[in-house]
Amino acid sequence: MIEKERSMTAKYVVGIDLGTTNCVMAYVAIETKSPQVELLEIPQLVAASTIESRPLLPSFLYLAPEHEAASGALGVPWQREMPLAVGEYARRRGAEMPDRTVAAAKSWLCHSGVDRRQPLLPEHAPPEVAKISPVSASRRYLEHLVAAWNAQFPEARLAQQYVVLTVPASFDAAARELTREAAIAAGLPESLVFLEEPQAAVYSWLVARGDEWRRDLSAGDRLLVCDVGGGTTDLTLIDVAEAGGELELRRLAVGDHLLVGGDNMDLTLAHRVAQLFAEQGVKLDAWQSVSLWHSCRDAKEALLAADAPESHRVAVLGRGSKLIGGTVTVDVQRQLAVDLLVGGFFPKCTITDRPQRRRASGFQEIGLPYQADVAITRHLAAFLAAHADGDNRSAAPTHVLFNGGVFKAAAFRALVLDRLGEWSGADKPVRELPGPRDLDFAVARGAAFYGWTKQQGGVRIRSGAARSYYVGIETAGLAIPGAPRPLRALCVVPFGMEEGTAVDVPSNEFGLVLGEPAHFRFFSSAVRQHDRPGALLPTIDEEELAETDSLETMLEAGSDDAETYVPVKFQARITELGVFELWCVSTTSDRRWKLAFSIRDDAQEAAS
Repeated sequence: MIEKERSMTAKYVVGIDLGTTNCVMAYVAIETKSPQVELLEIPQLVAASTIESRPLLPSFLYLAPEHEAASGALGVPWQREMPLAVGEYARRRGAEMPDRTVAAAKSWLCHSGVDRRQPLLPEHAPPEVAKISPVSASRRYLEHLVAAWNAQFPEARLAQQYVVLTVPASFDAAARELTREAAIAAGLPESLVFLEEPQAAVYSWLVARGDEWRRDLSAGDRLLVCDVGGGTTDLTLIDVAEAGGELELRRLAVGDHLLVGGDNMDLTLAHRVAQLFAEQGVKLDAWQSVSLWHSCRDAKEALLAADAPESHRVAVLGRGSKLIGGTVTVDVQRQLAVDLLVGGFFPKCTITDRPQRRRASGFQEIGLPYQADVAITRHLAAFLAAHADGDNRSAAPTHVLFNGGVFKAAAFRALVLDRLGEWSGADKPVRELPGPRDLDFAVARGAAFYGWTKQQGGVRIRSGAARSYYVGIETAGLAIPGAPRPLRALCVVPFGMEEGTAVDVPSNEFGLVLGEPAHFRFFSSAVRQHDRPGALLPTIDEEELAETDSLETMLEAGSDDAETYVPVKFQARITELGVFELWCVSTTSDRRWKLAFSIRDDAQEAAS
């Protein structure tokens, strides 16, 4: 109902790519019969007191010192005095002031090992820098986009439009809820819809190809969407089927959330460049090392471009007594970068190879849980094998759609195609789908087109929930001192559950304590696609189930409640906006309570 009411007042569908490296906005008029998706030029600070409009808003936040903020040099058209900068200037300042620059905030949103509402960023900032939370950083990016839109379309403010916001396919329900929280706080409409980024890339390809897409794909084909962006790798399989004489697309599987991407490449290159500095007798300190990481981002993009130079100069501000106020430089050869990144991230491997596991350590620094193995080809092999039906070749794709900034380099696309061809063993090679090469803009374009198809009709990808969800159920029995009771997993949401549907979870009754927080452990799985609601797994297999944020609620006892607990069953619901809800339904009355994600330490009170 909310979606229908919003579409009656909206003039545009707006697609927003809240990317790890860049943010993009695209839009299309709802009433048009032939969608022409446009990009929004976003005004942003590119140098002190210098504003330019660009289609990319780098996902960087610069927390300026007081004297710089007070100078007015960080002002933007809609706010002249700013304590921070978002976008290109913030990205550039990252190489000079890394301890005041926030990056990779999106990756932190899915890190359940920390409280993402707490001020954590910049990660290694000194005490005088007031840190912000990953949620707040995401809100700042979105606030900038909202203000940019409203400045350009004052008669069609963004809060009144039909907005589609993209998220990684591997984001679990908690990460999506945090993203939604940041979006609503930034001024986006509460009716905003989520769309998975790999699906958005497919929609972008569909709008670019028009009716020609049916010549590229046929019934029985399988499409791999290989999305390697700045901070994450997302893998999705989509089947092409025939229904009623028409081709349709059905999402088959999504991969786990892999924190490996362009950022890892930047760090790898920085490590090698630091050795080049050392060979010149320059030893970089910790501050310069972080600065070098930011500088190597530019070096990587330059050296892997289609018209790349033979070398690129990397400069780092000097820190020694003889170097203060100057810089130290080194020339990085293109071939060094290609060999280093190809060998490390796209090595040869077989379909039976698996990513290396992290070695356990007694102590570990609090930070992003980056993958221990950065070999994207091994992660791809594991993903395809996990979704094979009996033999390793059955999950092999026939076509690949590349997305993400990493694949702007043709060499990386060719490597993935070569590996897939080796694994498939088929006479027919795995084909890359033809299409535009504007990979920086594909997700936002696709999101806008998806929203238009929901209003006007068109090709849709059948998807539903990207993962199965489970609640941990503590087993009954005698207590053993010092040992927790065994835990079973109750499936409450099946893979592929459609938006706008609900399911009563068949199970035994469970007693919920009244008057104090009741705690639920929560799990999800991208590989157990055949579990139905009510399926009770006897054990928690960490290879198949990943624990996410717990669920907590407090059930308040009524004045006439004599019992200390209420017998309930579960009802799961996925709203039309793609929001997951889990309800406790009393079996003795008409009362029901919604379980809310506990991202904070304190329990959240349930709505009754």
